[in-house]
Amino acid sequence: MQYGFVLDERKCIGCHACTVACKAENQVALGVFRTWVKYVEKGRFPDVRRHFQVTRCNHCENAPCVKICPTTALFRRPDGIVDFDNARCIGCKACMEACPYDALYLDPETNTAAKCHYCAHKVEVGLEPACVTVCPTRAIIPGDLDDPDSEIGRLKRSERVLTRKPERGTRPQVFYVGADQDVLHLDPERAASGLLFAEQALDAYDLRADAPEQRRPQAAELIREVYDVRHPAPWGLRVGAYLWTKSISAGAGMLGAVALLAGLKPEPSWTVGAPLLGIALLGITLALLVFDLKRPERFYYLFTKGRLGSWLVLGGWILFFYGLALSAWLLLGARAPAPLLVGSAALGLGSAVYSAALFRQAVGRPFWRDPLLGPHLLFQALLAGAAALLVFDAPGGPFLHGALAIGIAGHGLLALLAVLRRGHDAEVRAAQAFYRRAPARETFWGGAILLGVALPLLFLWLGGGFAWSASYLALVGLWLYETLWVRAGQAAPLS
Repeated sequence: MQYGFVLDERKCIGCHACTVACKAENQVALGVFRTWVKYVEKGRFPDVRRHFQVTRCNHCENAPCVKICPTTALFRRPDGIVDFDNARCIGCKACMEACPYDALYLDPETNTAAKCHYCAHKVEVGLEPACVTVCPTRAIIPGDLDDPDSEIGRLKRSERVLTRKPERGTRPQVFYVGADQDVLHLDPERAASGLLFAEQALDAYDLRADAPEQRRPQAAELIREVYDVRHPAPWGLRVGAYLWTKSISAGAGMLGAVALLAGLKPEPSWTVGAPLLGIALLGITLALLVFDLKRPERFYYLFTKGRLGSWLVLGGWILFFYGLALSAWLLLGARAPAPLLVGSAALGLGSAVYSAALFRQAVGRPFWRDPLLGPHLLFQALLAGAAALLVFDAPGGPFLHGALAIGIAGHGLLALLAVLRRGHDAEVRAAQAFYRRAPARETFWGGAILLGVALPLLFLWLGGGFAWSASYLALVGLWLYETLWVRAGQAAPLS
């Protein structure tokens, strides 16, 4: 059995009855929605048509929200309904980043995620979802997609149906009949700005009744979204700060352990400073992660109710064991055995790069799913760890200066590639366009690149006391880059 919907766009009149019925049936709070009707206008003035698009959870067969959820609060039932248990939700908002359809929201009353659950409480007693019951034109058809004799099964066979964003591999179970391909897959690069077609300049048109047809412009049709609901970006400054502090912690531990394993003199900066710096920044990293949760008092669910398929959980365990290794190293000091140092370096590496796998699970944000993100995070850890150790008076020399130079150069190159190479789809290009707009443009080129890459490399080349300045500038530049990168990934609208 596989429950799903067919939404017949030919019948939808944009009355919002489904939205109101859903809110009333499920006691959805003001300002958030489980289903809503978006208005999109397409054409060229005066030949414009308004399209109504009913938008909701797609109850995906390969649901990315279920895979990324760290506490199994989201789960797929045997009947195909993707349901939600808010008693297990920690409010991490990862499901909102994983969903390509903007179907999840934060309930302002419970501070947990929520979504359409197909009115499962009604379906279980043989009733239809509230949106279906109230629709005046029978534009919403529910049922078992696996039953060829059901109304939804027959309609799916007999009509040309479309799904939203099939390229994401989610196998959505909401199908659209009579939908316009351009409207269903609204290209952020093609969509017009503003709200009204009347905002267009009319000097290119001759509106007299006897005006020759050739006077009309031949440009492509415009697509303009004129009504939608607000979807604020789920992740903000704390996530950028988490990437920054984690890079410092991971880099300090890795470089300190490698320095001792390579036979460098066991200075206090290596035996005490490196593990202490790693522990301190790891503590800040964990605090940022916990306090970014909407239900921080439930943070321990990651360990007691964790789902090992989620990289939020796996990353939490990596950070936990990394902290244990650093603590043992700090306790033993110069007597730390080689296996402990090897383990600390390996766990530092894992702490640096596991976020690439986490962001890979954010299917809704293709800009973050860069295959070069893992190496980029490693270069950032080298940069941040070497710079922080130099700032805190570790013995510099060729080892730390070389690590800092490699980290800065690798980070700068991959940062430029992420922003300047042509993205593989429209949402990636929309994220890249974020860097071309003020004030992100000035912050990226003047702060992250000039201040954080070019000047530090110049100062390292000059040598002497300039290396210390290079460390400060590199850390500031990396901070600016991380905050911009998190914002850019959420720049493209999902719905």
